[in-house]
Amino acid sequence: MPKSKRARVVHQTSVTKKTREHKEKLFDNIRDCIPQYQHCFVITVDNMRNTYLKDVRQELSDSRLFFGKTTLMARALGHTAEDSYAENIYQLNTYLKGSVGLLFTNRDPSAILSYFSELSQVDFARAGVAATRDFVVPRGIVMSTAGEVPAEHDVPMGHTIEPELRRLGVPTRMIKGKIVLEEAPDAASEEEKKGYVVCREGDVLDSRQTRLLKLFSVCMSEFRVRVLAHWSAATTEVTKVNADGAMEE
Repeated sequence: MPKSKRARVVHQTSVTKKTREHKEKLFDNIRDCIPQYQHCFVITVDNMRNTYLKDVRQELSDSRLFFGKTTLMARALGHTAEDSYAENIYQLNTYLKGSVGLLFTNRDPSAILSYFSELSQVDFARAGVAATRDFVVPRGIVMSTAGEVPAEHDVPMGHTIEPELRRLGVPTRMIKGKIVLEEAPDAASEEEKKGYVVCREGDVLDSRQTRLLKLFSVCMSEFRVRVLAHWSAATTEVTKVNADGAMEE
């Protein structure tokens, strides 16, 4: 049977799979850092954003930050007291679960903890993130922030956005050049009569909801770095770091 001459989809992008050489390089880099730095922290990132993580790397340019498979990072540290690459550093493996990284530094631990405790960047939520609060678009003329700022500082939303709002399921129409949220049907609940509910606190947001939140400039995501544990070359001890950023005694 002759081959079809129909147009075929040709993908212009490709994802490079991490090779064994790449993994071994990460392994070697971690091991090279252990004798060079006095402190090693296990960190986790909430609402990862590469842009903000790049800022962290620049701020800590005299340190080394690694993210990779936890099994590989654990192997680099060692699994037991016998094969631990430095005394007791293998005990950090207890905290190598989920999306975590290793930070090697010679800075004072208090400076690192203080830096991360103050680090916070708000951003638009992505699909799959839980809503941090309710967000409702009030009935009437649709304002740019839907009442998120005082009325005197808000302006009506641009008419060019109206088709997208309808496409996203918001019952709007144009009246005298203004986007207006239609009145709720008689059978609607009292809450629904007040406005269009985009999300409720705790809802797992989908792509439609996150797009609506972005259109109204509502940020529900916060980039933060939390420290889970610390290892000191001087004391060879591993210390758990509490949620408030303080080390356990």
